[in-house]
Amino acid sequence: MPHKLSEQAQPFLRHIMRCHNARLPGTRWPLYIAHDVIGYCDPAFLKLLSDQDFASLLSIKEHSVTLKDGSVFLTISNALKQKNLYLPFHELFDVRTPEGRVIGQVDRALIPLFGLEAQGVHMNGLVRKQKELFLWVARRSPHKRLDPGKLDHIVAGGMSSGLTPEETIQKEAGEEASVPPALSAQAQKVSTIRYAMDRPEGLRRDLLHCFDLYLPEDFIPLAADGEVESFQLCPLPQVFETVRDSDSFKFNVNLVLIDLFLRHKFFQPEDETLLRDAMDNSAP
Repeated sequence: MPHKLSEQAQPFLRHIMRCHNARLPGTRWPLYIAHDVIGYCDPAFLKLLSDQDFASLLSIKEHSVTLKDGSVFLTISNALKQKNLYLPFHELFDVRTPEGRVIGQVDRALIPLFGLEAQGVHMNGLVRKQKELFLWVARRSPHKRLDPGKLDHIVAGGMSSGLTPEETIQKEAGEEASVPPALSAQAQKVSTIRYAMDRPEGLRRDLLHCFDLYLPEDFIPLAADGEVESFQLCPLPQVFETVRDSDSFKFNVNLVLIDLFLRHKFFQPEDETLLRDAMDNSAP
């Protein structure tokens, strides 16, 4: 496929393929609850769960691991935290079956180690000035644990336990950019994106709920929680060039921006078809 893309579109493919670089199960072991595969574990991580403290919670056999039920994740999170075997986020995410039913909670830091699917939200903060479209771009704090200093969306974050995508947008919009609730409530869900990616922290299997919010020209975002260092309002064609020519944005932000560029017809029709296919079909 890459050789069929135009010279303009070719650079965008690297962002897509980078986020789809995991092949499952690969060297990982499937993680079962009953007959459902809900994760993929690195055997090295499973060694932490092989002592007697966890014997009643799970069964580790050659090339697979089975948990008793979904409540086990919270028990394991707390036990490993007490042993100082990982650095917790102190934020719980829901664990779901492949059909989306919530069966338990787990500390966010353990999600890539278990290879569980996590859900999050990304919001394109757009401003229309006459006929030109602009995008608010955030720069992540240099103190962030993951991808410090990278460019990001005005609002983005993981979906904490018990929240819907819409509730998460409201929460993150207030915390990250001081967007009033009445304004963030106008955000429109436009797409969902899935990927499976090998990262230093483990396996990222993410489902991103993507939103657009058209902001007033006089709105100025203000960081409220310290996660963002600064904001800049950029013409959308400039953002297009930044994604095309650099790796300045956080890895998964590129996917959401490519989706935005596709919806706003930044690509030739032939390139659009190929890029949409890559976005939809590259996931394992």
